[in-house]
Amino acid sequence: MILATPASEVQRLFGFPELPNLQPRWNVAPTQPVPAVRREEDGRHLVTLRWGLVPFWADDPSIGARLINARGETVAEKPSFREAFRKRRCLVPVDGFYEWKAEGKRKQGYAIRRRDRAPFAFAGLWERWKGPKGGRVLAEPLETLTIVTTTANAVLKPLHERMPVILDETNWDLWLDPAAPPPVLEGLLKPAPDALLEAYAVGPRVNNVRNDDDACAAPLDDAPPDDAPTLF
Repeated sequence: MILATPASEVQRLFGFPELPNLQPRWNVAPTQPVPAVRREEDGRHLVTLRWGLVPFWADDPSIGARLINARGETVAEKPSFREAFRKRRCLVPVDGFYEWKAEGKRKQGYAIRRRDRAPFAFAGLWERWKGPKGGRVLAEPLETLTIVTTTANAVLKPLHERMPVILDETNWDLWLDPAAPPPVLEGLLKPAPDALLEAYAVGPRVNNVRNDDDACAAPLDDAPPDDAPTLF
């Protein structure tokens, strides 16, 4: 994932009171902390959650590494996600994300971003894990999230059969509303309009999670090699 928009602009767009020290991120990977917006009693708030959902009933938090995504078609019924879908939904602010396509013996990375480069929001679910059942309660509960996916639109289909659910801004309040009926929410879990996004090939730098700079998202013709030094 990519989120490099200045914190003040993310704050304005998503309507939360915090002004956090959000560092530009160009290569966010599963199991890493990510910003998320959720609704609390006094409105929206920005929090940091680990990417990879750990259900409240889990015995081992390592399950989160396998639950980075939740299929929208089954999210209301699958035990790992159904309680979070009913009660704990969030927005995941991003500037873009990556997908890979097999080309011969290698995989070519692609960046997917809005055509106007504006930030947008994934549909997310979050959970709070307090420790294994019958075990010691954690002093600081582990809070995690997963990203809901749907079938790919025409832009993504050449790369992958799935894509994250991108919520239109007009539906953000509905997604966060704790009283929203599940059937209505399921109606939001659809592919993004084809005209919203573009995909372009990037260099190999994005393939290494240790690299986290704007060169990761540079178009292939402009991208430095993976081992090139980056100047800040």
